[in-house]
Amino acid sequence: MPHTPIQIVRALRAAARQRFVRFGSFRKVAPFNANFGFDAGLPVDRYYLEAFLSSRAQFITGRVLEVGGRDYTESFGTKVTESVIFSHEAAPGEAQIIGDLSDCPQVPDNSFDCIILTQTLHCLPDMPAALCEIYRILAPGGVLLCTVPGISQISRWDMERWGDRWRLTSLGLKELLEAPFGSEGVEIQAYGNALAALSFIEGIPTHKLKARELDVRIDDFEVLVCGVATKPRAAGEATTGTGFADGAEG
Repeated sequence: MPHTPIQIVRALRAAARQRFVRFGSFRKVAPFNANFGFDAGLPVDRYYLEAFLSSRAQFITGRVLEVGGRDYTESFGTKVTESVIFSHEAAPGEAQIIGDLSDCPQVPDNSFDCIILTQTLHCLPDMPAALCEIYRILAPGGVLLCTVPGISQISRWDMERWGDRWRLTSLGLKELLEAPFGSEGVEIQAYGNALAALSFIEGIPTHKLKARELDVRIDDFEVLVCGVATKPRAAGEATTGTGFADGAEG
């Protein structure tokens, strides 16, 4: 057995040279599923997204604006009095606002108690402007629930329509949210680990993994970054806004 430091170093180097990585079916340049795993099941980031919204379901109440649809409002909302979709495109029969989230003067101040913004902020050219507009249209005491990708494929569907521009860390999202909301009103939660990140990039759906594997959080592997931002209530300020009529468009 080696006893001197140099002998120990040499022994460790020799052992390292003898080790090898079994790439197996991962030794290829294309992912298992190029659509994040949607074609095969629930993608890893959606597992985390649903866990986040479920844990913050108490905020999805009153007048709720959801960007892109109302699936999460319907899945996690309680005592929702108004459900409005914000979208670039109109859908028949939907209560919605059509416009640009970075500049939406058609939406009155203090209109919503909750805004759900999932996997959208990173597509916008001007993220700070969008967050300032969100702050404006939230009612005092209202809450933004925001998720953004960390380690991720590019979304080709988004890229070909309006762009897939940014990836954020927990620090990046924290600083963006604190600009309009202030440091006391912002909470950040990141989800992921090395196995989850690899599986998500490969498009391996969650049913191929164990919950105990997905639920481990390692700070250096942020697959999904989530933020809760609360608009402060000023002393004597009303807690209800003007609302937004169904079917209104910008």
